[in-house]
Amino acid sequence: MKIIRRITVFDAADVERESSFWAGLLGGTVHRDDDWHSIVVDGEWIMGVQQAPNHVPPQWPDGPQQQQVHLDLHVDDLEAAGRRALEFGGRQLQSVRAPADNPDGDERFAVWASPAGHPFCFGSH
Repeated sequence: MKIIRRITVFDAADVERESSFWAGLLGGTVHRDDDWHSIVVDGEWIMGVQQAPNHVPPQWPDGPQQQQVHLDLHVDDLEAAGRRALEFGGRQLQSVRAPADNPDGDERFAVWASPAGHPFCFGSH
C-alpha cells in the first residue's frame, strides 16, 4: 500500500470562517463544497474543514473537552506569524516561551487557536 496524500481535517460549526482562517494563515485558497472546504497551498491540497454543527472547541491545555491533535507550524518570525493569525481571526492561548525539552536552547514557541478553537503552535529557532 502506498499513501498518496496526507490531509489534516478540522471539524467546525462555521466552515467558512475556519477554512478562511487556515487559507489566509497558510497563504492558500479555499475550494468550497456544501459541507466540506479544501485548503490548497501552492497547488497542493493540504487541509480540509468539515461541517460539524455540534462541534465543541477543545479547551487548552486541559478541560472537559481536551485537545486531541494540533499542528506545529515552524516560522521564521514568531511576531509576524502572531499578527497574521490575529488578522484572520485566531487568538493566542499562550505567549512565546522556550520548551522545557529544548536540547539546543534556541527554540521558542507560542500556542494559538483557530476561530473554531483548534490549538496550534508557532515555533521558531
